[in-house]
Amino acid sequence: MSIEAVRSYLKQFGVEDRVQEFDVSSATVELAAQALGCEGKRIAKSLAFLTPEGPVLIVCAGDAKVDNPKYKALFHTKAKMLKGDEPETLVGHAVGGVCPFAVKEGVRVYLDESLRRFETVYPACGSSNSAIELTLDELERCSAALGWVDVCKAWQ
Repeated sequence: MSIEAVRSYLKQFGVEDRVQEFDVSSATVELAAQALGCEGKRIAKSLAFLTPEGPVLIVCAGDAKVDNPKYKALFHTKAKMLKGDEPETLVGHAVGGVCPFAVKEGVRVYLDESLRRFETVYPACGSSNSAIELTLDELERCSAALGWVDVCKAWQ
C-alpha cells in the first residue's frame, strides 16, 4: 500500500488533510522526530509481529521496547517480528512506513499503554517520509484498534 491508500483510508475520519510528507526520511523513530521537530518518544511506531492467528501490529511510543514475557503472556506465543518484505506482504506497508491505517484484512491492531503519556502522537502514513499528528482518541478510532495492551518496557 502507499501514502495514497492511507490518505484515502483516513478520509472516512476527516483527517486526511493532516497527513504530512517530508523531503527527508522519517523511516526510523530518530528520523521521524527530526523531520517533525518533536521528541522521539512521541513517535507512534508500529511493530509488526506474526502470531499463529496472523499478523499483529503493536503501536507503541518511540522510546518503548517490546517486553517478551508480557507479549508472550498476552498472545501465547514468542514475539516474532516480521522481517524483510514480510510487513509489506502481510500487513500492507513496507518497513519504514508501517502504520495501523489501511492494513490488509485480518491484521489485528493494538495500542500500547506507553502512548497514554501523550495528548498527541505521530504515526507513519504508509511511506518512509510521512506522518500524521493524532490525539489518542483519533488514533484509536482511525486504527480500528482492538484495544489497549501493556506489552512494552523501558519507557517508564
